[in-house]
Amino acid sequence: MENNSPETPPRIDRRQALKWLGAAAAALTLSDQLKLFGASAKKMKLVSMADPRGPTNAKLIGTDPLLNHNYTPGELWPLTLTDKQRVAAAALIDLILPPEPGDKLPSALGVQDFVDEWISSPYEETNKDRPIILVGLDWLDAEAQKRFHKDFVTITEAQKCQIADDICGKTAVKKEFKNQQNFFSRFRYLAASGYYTTPQGWKDIGYVGNVPSVDFAGPTPEALKHLGLA
Repeated sequence: MENNSPETPPRIDRRQALKWLGAAAAALTLSDQLKLFGASAKKMKLVSMADPRGPTNAKLIGTDPLLNHNYTPGELWPLTLTDKQRVAAAALIDLILPPEPGDKLPSALGVQDFVDEWISSPYEETNKDRPIILVGLDWLDAEAQKRFHKDFVTITEAQKCQIADDICGKTAVKKEFKNQQNFFSRFRYLAASGYYTTPQGWKDIGYVGNVPSVDFAGPTPEALKHLGLA
């Protein structure tokens, strides 16, 4: 059953969100990683201070953040999304990534917190996404109000799909929705990046990871022969 509650989802632990951020960054190419979390922090550009919601006291986490540390509010970068934007983000994430039966909604896992950490982090690459996501989330509510006189989170799933279908690019997007198509494309990428670095997301794609298995019989003869070891 769809949850149309407009309540702001509880935040996940920031340490967990940073782990997801690191895992998503690890999936980038090496050159992209160096640009995003480069060791030469002095060469990195902080987020523009022109936006009053920009992180003015942000700290770069570098290539090896302390993931065993409980970060307190303000210790790294301030988070960006307002409560209203977080609710809209959570609703769109659940629409884009519907869970399998018995699984949690992606919003219940805190995927919107990953998106918030990403667009709030003080790096040149992540800063490019920040205005796209903020303007797009505000547009979702404005468009839902225009069409249905309610915020995006409180409209029905069919109504949410109607808005999403107009900007997702599955069919030709009208000229007036081109900017929103860019938003949807980037938001979908970030939502998937966050979700598929969670244990539930791993399960969905069959990723096991570095865990022992009693059934592992070792490399096949074909693999050993390919490596010149047989």
